[in-house]
Amino acid sequence: MNVFIAASVSTFLGLLIGLPVLLAFARLFGVYTIVRERQFHVYVLFGSVIGILREPGLTFLWPELGWRSLLVRWLGRRHVTDMRLDQEYLRSQPVNSEEGAPMGIGIWYEMFISDPVAFLFKNIDPRGSLAANVSNSTVRCLSNLPLEKMLVDRHAMSRTVRSEVTPKSNEWGYHVGSTYIRKVHFRDPGMIHQIESKVVNRLRQVTAAIRQDGVNQVSVITSTAERLAAVEFGKAAAVRPAIVGGAMAEIGKDPDVAEALFELLETRRIVEGDASLTLVRRRDGTLLPDLLAAAPSHKKPENAPNKP
Repeated sequence: MNVFIAASVSTFLGLLIGLPVLLAFARLFGVYTIVRERQFHVYVLFGSVIGILREPGLTFLWPELGWRSLLVRWLGRRHVTDMRLDQEYLRSQPVNSEEGAPMGIGIWYEMFISDPVAFLFKNIDPRGSLAANVSNSTVRCLSNLPLEKMLVDRHAMSRTVRSEVTPKSNEWGYHVGSTYIRKVHFRDPGMIHQIESKVVNRLRQVTAAIRQDGVNQVSVITSTAERLAAVEFGKAAAVRPAIVGGAMAEIGKDPDVAEALFELLETRRIVEGDASLTLVRRRDGTLLPDLLAAAPSHKKPENAPNKP
């Protein structure tokens, strides 16, 4: 049991400490290396490139570099380049239109490393040089364009800048992908203020014209409706005497009906009027007793004091 425990502990310590140390010495002496996805390893010895590892995974250096793999980690250098897609946005590049308006152009572009050797040794700052090249190409190719084309035709401008930048970027190990003009704007604050004022005035004019047109349309509709109503009322006023006259002629054929109708109309007019009426009973005697009887009484209350 003691032997088993001792063997287990020694194996555990060997795997925990000895294996990493052994692998570190193997990498130090150039036995193998690990190339990650979208990475290139460039090995340089005595100022010369002796090998480039492009395939990701575990790679043994002796079949690739030979006896120089023992010296490259001591006397040479290993460069790891990132081959992933990258992007950059340059804001407000100053250009002038054909009409002389100061404009600003924002350009966005993608790039990735296509040649690691050229990227490492042909330019000390390839990323900054590429940005400067894109900026200069934008100013050089897009200046003196008509303002209308500069504001509308962005696809053609993007292709022009990309075709101008691509040859030089390939020399530096970069490959330029998609290029797009994202923003075109005015750089002069005074011009921006004038354009805003013109737009506001134009909007006010259009709003006033729309409002006046609406008022005119309402007036036309109202006047048309009033004219049609006046015509219909005129027709009704012209037809009314004939209708009433016909009805009266039909009623006048029967004297009893005519008398009853006129009496009813007269009674209705009297009732609906504002005149005061006094109704007196018909008697054979004199009228004065009836009027006195209809007058209000002025009896003295029982508890009222007597006046002197």
